[in-house]
Amino acid sequence: MQYDPIKRSLGNVFNKNPFLRKLFYKLLDLLLLRTWHVKKEIRKWSANYMDGADILDAGSGFGQYSYYLSTQNNNWTIRGVDVKDEQIADCNRFFKQIAKNNVSFAFGDLTKFQEPNRYDLALSVDVMEHILEDVEVFKNIHASLKPGGMILISTPSDQGGSDVHDHDHESFIDEHVRDGYNINEIQEKLKTAGFAKTEAKYSYGSPGKISWRLSMKYPILMLNTSKLFFVILPFYYIITFPFSLLLNYLDANGNHKTGTGLIVKAWK
Repeated sequence: MQYDPIKRSLGNVFNKNPFLRKLFYKLLDLLLLRTWHVKKEIRKWSANYMDGADILDAGSGFGQYSYYLSTQNNNWTIRGVDVKDEQIADCNRFFKQIAKNNVSFAFGDLTKFQEPNRYDLALSVDVMEHILEDVEVFKNIHASLKPGGMILISTPSDQGGSDVHDHDHESFIDEHVRDGYNINEIQEKLKTAGFAKTEAKYSYGSPGKISWRLSMKYPILMLNTSKLFFVILPFYYIITFPFSLLLNYLDANGNHKTGTGLIVKAWK
């Protein structure tokens, strides 16, 4: 299924003014389980960087994570890079409108992008499943981090990530070049790229799998069938939203022996 056209349609609706854009970010923060996990890890990391930090949002997309980071500490400088020119221009325009001068966006192909020893944190959310040359990306990010800097990754696992459950099952998202990482494989690739220490854990355990279907899979399938479902969607979420919130909370605060997502950290 093509996911990007749906994202563009949603962006066209919510990017009309800063208030709607912030509302869009808030909805994404609540609905997307990976955001719960990522924000939890950022809060842990931030304890040592209250006086300032340089952060790379590697594959910044709509800019929702850059926005979250910009609200946490005015001493942080955030640089978002992406390969989509229209999203870069859109994000720069929005952040200028809301006077967030500590955030900027630029074109950056992560297979080639390097800014040696510049960043304390690199964020990679829903990116690596789209890039075939993953070790090259990890090497470039490693080079761009300061000594002791950390990369934080959220990506599908090979335990049913991308809604793939056997070798003959196609990915739910057509834009993915891989269905998911093995938890040991991605850590070995990070070490190959030069990272000294890695940690990885599963996300999207049993509660998260149900939440993902309720809050993401079924709505996306409806919208992919017809844009008329945009009219029905608010009523659908009125019913399912409380259940999704509870499931997201349980998943973000639980330990999972397996899961369809991975949260991975590595240090230079």
